[in-house]
Amino acid sequence: MAQHGKKYRAAAAETDRSKNYTLEEAVQFIKAHPLAKFDETVELAFRLGVDPAKSDQAVRGTVALPHGTGKKVRVIVFADGAAADAARAAGADEVGFLDLVNKVQGGWTEFDIAIATPDAMKEVRKLGKVLGPRGLMPNPKTGTVATDTAAAVKSFKAGRVEYRMDRNGNVMVPIGKRSFEPRALVENAQAVIDAVRAARPATAKGVYLKRCTMSSTMGPGLRLTVRDAATE
Repeated sequence: MAQHGKKYRAAAAETDRSKNYTLEEAVQFIKAHPLAKFDETVELAFRLGVDPAKSDQAVRGTVALPHGTGKKVRVIVFADGAAADAARAAGADEVGFLDLVNKVQGGWTEFDIAIATPDAMKEVRKLGKVLGPRGLMPNPKTGTVATDTAAAVKSFKAGRVEYRMDRNGNVMVPIGKRSFEPRALVENAQAVIDAVRAARPATAKGVYLKRCTMSSTMGPGLRLTVRDAATE
């Protein structure tokens, strides 16, 4: 197991492990502790009180970040005809149908979001082994299966991010870059927290948001004050 560097250990030593930080305090700490030469991504990590083995307790969706992600989002669209033309005009990085399906089937995955029209999904479903493990399979729940391809492309390009629970009940969502203004990071973080809270499965019992931490790419996690009442 790799050892953390001196900068990480120094920053971690300044954190209070017994404290729950407000969003403003966590952002202030991250802004004051740059730990890399590049512009680090700031991320929220959630531990959810759900049963990952039950399909009706899966947590997945998208959320529009008020201030974007700070990174170029590469969007591809599986479509033909007018829907394909609309996607190109909206700024999709790559658009195609059977040709694009074959390209991805061959192992090409240099993109962040895959969108498909409902008609295209018959072929796109064949890419399950390639797209599924990477969380890139188009899904109506996340807005990536859409008839209005232009609106979908513009939405994700503008800063809509997808979140998805892993097999252990954790969700990790980027909320921007360390170079963002503090208020922008706070507002992006609040939008994500609200979205994940709203995605609570109806069958989930007990405390839903068990833990939420904020961290930069190279920094320690800061546990946040995110209250969530238990339900019986």
